[in-house]
Amino acid sequence: MMARFSPGRFMAVLSKEFVQMRRDRITFVMMIGVPIMQLLIFGYAINSDPRNLPTLVEMVDDGPITRSIVSAMETSTYFDFQGVVTSAEESDRALRDGTANFVFVIPANFERDVLRGLAPEVLLEADASDPTAVGGAANAMSGIISTAMAQVMSGPLAAAASEPAAFDVVVHRAYNPEGDTSVNIVPGLLGIILSLTMVMITAVAIVRERERGTMETLIATPVRPSEVMMGKIAPYVLVGYVQTVIFLLAARALFDIPFAGSVWAFFVGFNLFIVVNLALGFLISTVARSQMQAMQISFFTLLPTVLLSGFMFPFAAMPGWAQAIGSAIPATHFLRIVRKVMLKGAGLGDILHDLAAICLILLVITVVALRRYRQTLD
Repeated sequence: MMARFSPGRFMAVLSKEFVQMRRDRITFVMMIGVPIMQLLIFGYAINSDPRNLPTLVEMVDDGPITRSIVSAMETSTYFDFQGVVTSAEESDRALRDGTANFVFVIPANFERDVLRGLAPEVLLEADASDPTAVGGAANAMSGIISTAMAQVMSGPLAAAASEPAAFDVVVHRAYNPEGDTSVNIVPGLLGIILSLTMVMITAVAIVRERERGTMETLIATPVRPSEVMMGKIAPYVLVGYVQTVIFLLAARALFDIPFAGSVWAFFVGFNLFIVVNLALGFLISTVARSQMQAMQISFFTLLPTVLLSGFMFPFAAMPGWAQAIGSAIPATHFLRIVRKVMLKGAGLGDILHDLAAICLILLVITVVALRRYRQTLD
C-alpha cells in the first residue's frame, strides 16, 4: 500500500535542496548573476543608434560655410571630430585600422562653387564594415546640411540656401557598399564559435579527469603547472584549425565573404586567439568542481562575449564602462582583427594594437590560472 504524502518528509527534502544550493556557490552565483548581467547589458550597454562616432576631416577649403557644416555635424552628436587628415592615403589608413568611422572631405574651391551655384560635392567616407554603426549618421546628413545652410546663408545669400542642390553630399560606404549585414556578422561569428568551443572543451576535459581520478596520477608526477597547462591545451589547437578552415570555406561559398588582407596577419591573430581561449578554459577548470559547472561557467563567459565585443551591437554605441569591460574580452580584439583583415585588406602592421591587447589578456589569464592550479588535490 502506497504511503500517504507526508508534509514533514516533503519539507525535509526541500530544506536539504536549499542547503545544497547554498553550498554550491558557483551555481548560486550563476542563478543570480546571469539575470543581473542581462539586465545591465540590455538596459544600459546595448544601443542600436550609435552617437559620437570618431570622425576625421580633410578640409581643403576652409570658410564660413565649411565651418558651419562641421559645427552642425558635431552638434548632431553623431560625429565626434578628432583630427585632420591631409591626404586620401591617410584617410584610407584611418578607416582601415579603425581610428575613424568617418572621414569628411571638403574639396578645393568648395565655397566659391557653392556661391556660384555650381553644386559641388563633398565626400563622407564611412567604414561600412559595420553597417549598423554608420547607417544612422549617414542617413542624418541631409538634415544636418539643411540646418547648417539655414544658419550660415542669410541676407543676400538666403536664396542660395533655399536651393535644394546648393551642393551634394556623396556617401562612400567603404568595405561594404551594399550595407549587407552578413558581411559584418559572418566574420565576427568565427570569434564567437572559437570562444565557445575552445573554452568549453578545455574546461570540461580537465574537470573530467579530476572526476575520474586520473588527475591524481598526473599530480603525483613531477610535472610542473606550466607543463600541465601547455600539455592540456595544445591538442585542442588542432580543433581550432579544423573549425577555422571549415568556417572560411563556408563563408566564401555560402555568403561570398571576401578575404582581402594578409594571410600571415590572420594566421598570427587566429593562433593567439585560440591560445587565449584555451588558457581561459584551463582557468575555468581550476574553479569548477564538475563538468556541469565547467559548462555553466563557459556559457556565463559567452554572454558578455556576444553582447559586449561588437559582434551583435556596435561597440562605439556602448557607454564607457561597457567599452572598458568589452576591451578586456579577447573576442573584442579578435573580431576587429578578422574584420580588418578579411574586409579591409589589413596587414600585420594594422592589427598590432589588437594583438598587443590579446597578449596582455593572455598574460593575465595565464598568471591567474597557474596560481590557482594546485599540485595536490583539495
